[in-house]
Amino acid sequence: MGKIISIANQKGGVGKTTTAINLSASLAALEKRVLLIDADPQANSTSGMGIDNRMKKGTIYDCLIDGADPREVIIKSDVENMSLIPSNIDLVGAEIEMLEMAEREKVLEGVIEKVAMDFDYIFIDCSPSLGLLTVNALTASDSVIIPVQCEYFALEGLGKLLNTIKIIQGNLNPELKIEGFLLTMYDSRLRIANQVAEEVNRHFQQMVFNTVIQRNVKLSEAPSYGQPSLLYDAESRGTINYLNLAKELIEREEGS
Repeated sequence: MGKIISIANQKGGVGKTTTAINLSASLAALEKRVLLIDADPQANSTSGMGIDNRMKKGTIYDCLIDGADPREVIIKSDVENMSLIPSNIDLVGAEIEMLEMAEREKVLEGVIEKVAMDFDYIFIDCSPSLGLLTVNALTASDSVIIPVQCEYFALEGLGKLLNTIKIIQGNLNPELKIEGFLLTMYDSRLRIANQVAEEVNRHFQQMVFNTVIQRNVKLSEAPSYGQPSLLYDAESRGTINYLNLAKELIEREEGS
């Protein structure tokens, strides 16, 4: 059964979707079977993988609200071994529609159970909020990766996210673990970036990934071409960073 990992931080612009796409593609390149679930109404993982929202095969919304079979909705990506359950703007209404459902925090868990045996890793790209969709993602997950950008205000709001994780561990998913804090948008020339990296490492110690994602133009450009950086520029610094992160994740898994 695949390991289910949410990528979450209610702060926007921290590199969640960049991490979701590029870590998924890197693990696929290392011959792991990977599913990426776009659980964000902005659908950036969907467009960043070059999938047109108007191609109506179905989305995660149809699985959550209408009970569509996720196997019918999964799209194979241009990266071998990597598939995607897309999203679109319909997902904005899902939180309100789910309020009426029994066990509303576990709807996504039921969707993932149907396909979990088909993959080694399942990533959920969460929306930048702590609403019902993110609660569903964390309830369904084995662990959570928290991207932290190396910029001013980086640690702002982390307390709320950690408190949400604690509540979910207490009430909905006692097995949920923090997979790690991932430093993103790191530029060694900037003093603030080094200060944030030091602070995060001092505060969270061994919970911080050794791999740091450096600020990289190719990483920023790749989504506009509908590609992970691995396909856009296989030798870019961003691609190498995410391949190293994928290797670190596999090593942790094998060592545990």
